[in-house]
Formats: sequence, C-alpha cells, structure tokens
Amino acid sequence: MSHSQPLQPIIRDMSDAAVRTAIIRARESERADALFHDSFARRLAGERGERIASSNPAVERMEWALVIRTYLYDQFISEQLQQGVDLVLNLGAGLDARPYRMVLPAELNWIEVDLPGILSYKEEILRHEKPACALERVRMDLSDVSGRRSLFERLASQGNRALVITEGLLIYFSASEVGALARDLADISAFQRWIVDLVSPGLLGIMQKQMSQRLALGGASFNFAPKEGPDFFVPFGWKPLDVRLPLKTAARFHRLPLLLRLMAALPASSRAQGRRPWSGMCLLGKTTADKCW
Repeated sequence: MSHSQPLQPIIRDMSDAAVRTAIIRARESERADALFHDSFARRLAGERGERIASSNPAVERMEWALVIRTYLYDQFISEQLQQGVDLVLNLGAGLDARPYRMVLPAELNWIEVDLPGILSYKEEILRHEKPACALERVRMDLSDVSGRRSLFERLASQGNRALVITEGLLIYFSASEVGALARDLADISAFQRWIVDLVSPGLLGIMQKQMSQRLALGGASFNFAPKEGPDFFVPFGWKPLDVRLPLKTAARFHRLPLLLRLMAALPASSRAQGRRPWSGMCLLGKTTADKCW
C-alpha cells in the first residue's frame, strides 16, 4: 500500500510563482560568487517561498535559469539607464526589488504594475525601506485592456524615453494576448525599449511536463512560445535589438548542470528554434525610427 501524499496545490497562481522566484534570488544573493545581491528577497519570499522551492524538484532544476534571467535583466536595465531611460514600467512586477537594490538615478520614475494582493504584500514587507528612485505601484489586472491603455496613456507624459519590463510574465499569456499587449505598448511613443524573455516551443514542452500539473492546480499554465522567436514582435511594432542567451551566460559563470554543459558548447542562434530547447532575453526597440533616442 502506498503512503505517498497527494499532490498539493503548492503553486496556486502567478503570485506564488513570484514567491518562488524570490527565494531563488535570496539563495543566489547568499552565495560567495553571487551574480547579484538582493537583500530583500528572503523577506519577500517568506516561509512559503521555501516550501514552494523544496516541494518540487523541477524548481531546483530551473534555479540556474531564473538566476541568469535576473542577471541579464539587470544588465539590460543598467545599460538602458546609461543611454538615457527616464521611466521604467515593470508589468507583472511581482516581488521584484530592483527599485531598492539597484543603483538608480534619484530622478528616475519606476512604475510597478501587478495584482492588488501581491503589491499590498510587498508594500507591507518593504514599508520601512526607501527606494532609490521615485516609485509608484499600480494595482491592476493586465487583462483589463481598457485599464492598461488608460495607464499607458497617463504614463506617456511622465517620461520621454521609457523602458518596459515583462520579466517572467509573457509565458502565461496566449500569443494573441501578447500581440495585443505589444500593440498597446507600441502605440505610446514614449515607450521605446522593451525587455522580454522567450522560450522556444521545444523548451515550452519540457517546462509543461515538469510544472504543468502543479500550475494547473492553481489555475495557471505556460502558453507563450512563439515559433518565430524574437521576430514574433515585428508585426506589432517592435524589433529585436539584442538577444542574450541564458545557456551561454550560465556556461560562462560555470552555473550549468552537467547535462547542459555540452549543449551550451553548440552553435547558437537567436532566430526561430522550433523543437530545439532554447531561451533568450531580448531587448526590443520600435520598428519606426526614433530620432530622439
């Protein structure tokens, strides 16, 4: 007779995914060779973060990928700030603590958008901390199309060179939903750069096998993996400017599991990947020329 425990809905929704990411950032920050330092992550993750991470071996297997994703987003953000970004719009901000942990211009406007529950939780945890820049939190479900369009129009007057961030967000959307969001962002002239993370259909299939049962218990699923790769965004007003590969980056820092080291040595491409497991961090720019950038 089996005494195994029934599968529990450990990952209940995308907010729990944010908690999972926070505990991974906390663990990375405590390493002697840490690629970044997030002194707020462990507080934000709380005890639930540890339970989520320890309940599923797949979380342990993907830890290197989430660490490298954070590192590459940090690199892109820092580089874009040096080029004159004056507003950062973080959609699906989750438990991201970059306004507190990064070196940022005091005059920078940083806008976080996410569901009310997760932003209220984060506000409570960080209530005694001071962000490095001007920080605004907007409680919104991004599936509210009219609401997000109104927000985007309001923000258009708050900055001239805006950077949009969607870290770990788009994979939960359908291709049509991502396309609609891309069009809405492209309609705002101030939104000039956009950082996205993508996976190939091949990698999506692997992720679904590893995580889909637990995600389904929370009403979430992995969906978006465009067969076109970064070029998916071109018809919606965006073009890839820079694509960085987590596998290659992780190999450079000796962070890959043994089975992936040989794969990292293979020639890489940032174009359509099909069934080949692939992921990329992509900096997008407007397809129309921008004389003021």
